[in-house]
Order: sequence, then C-alpha cells, then structure tokens
Amino acid sequence: MRLLLIRHADAETRDPARWPDDNRRPLTEKGRLRHRRVAKRMKRRHLVPALLLSSPWERAWQTAQLTTEYAGGPTAVAVPGLAAPPDLEQLGAAIGHPGAEAIVALVGHEPWLSQLASLLLTGEPGRLGIDFPKSGVLGLQCEGLVPGRATLESLWRPKGS
Repeated sequence: MRLLLIRHADAETRDPARWPDDNRRPLTEKGRLRHRRVAKRMKRRHLVPALLLSSPWERAWQTAQLTTEYAGGPTAVAVPGLAAPPDLEQLGAAIGHPGAEAIVALVGHEPWLSQLASLLLTGEPGRLGIDFPKSGVLGLQCEGLVPGRATLESLWRPKGS
C-alpha cells in the first residue's frame, strides 16, 4: 500500500485561557489555506486516499476534513493511536487490509509521525530524524506495517514552510 503520513496544518498558539484542553486547539486561517493547497496537490497527483485515519485532536481532525474536502476520498475515521507514540499493532488493526494498491492517509502530530516513519523505514523509531513541517506529506510504499521494510517515496513541504 501507499501510506501518506500527513502532519496537521498550522494551529493556534497554545493558550490555556482559550483552550484549557490543548487537544481542542484549532487550525489558524493560514493553516487552513496552506492545507487546502496541499490537498489540491494530492488530488492533482492522483493521491486520493481510499482510507483516511486521523488523530481525534481538533487540529488534526480539521486537517483531515480539509483533505477529504479538497483531495477527495472518504470521511476521516478518528484513531486515538495517532495522538500517541507509534503502536504498529494498533495502527494495523485500524488500517485493516486495504489492498496492495490502496492509498492510506494518516493525519497526526509530531514527533509521533516522524517516529512512525523512522520505525517503518529503519526499524527503530528514533533512528531517522525528519524535518516534518506542518501540512507536510510523507509518502511511503509498504507491504503492511513492518518495521524497517518501507520505502520512502516522497516528502512534500508546503510552500512557505
């Protein structure tokens, strides 16, 4: 499958007075605009996910919704494991068996997405450092979620990041 790891778009600055629960912190308008461009690029490149999983945190969830709206594909499904260190068993259960040619997109947060990419590429979550920008899209080719067996296909950095 082709696995797209998508970091959430630019979010509002942490402010406990406005968002006592940081998980509820939303995207900025700049983040929304930038991610719309990223999602439209996905569509132009025929990278429409067959499955879209997202962290339930507001900023990731909003990014997933923008991805569906502008790239196409299914409505996102919330997966709490995308707001935590990578757990391949849990993520594998959420992904299921989408097929060898399927495009699966995961929307989440740093440092966990970089750790997941490192784990899939090298077999160790901290072995590979990745400068993963907000609204960045990292593309991997993999046969299941097997440590050290993925192949890096691309890393898109949105303009202005």
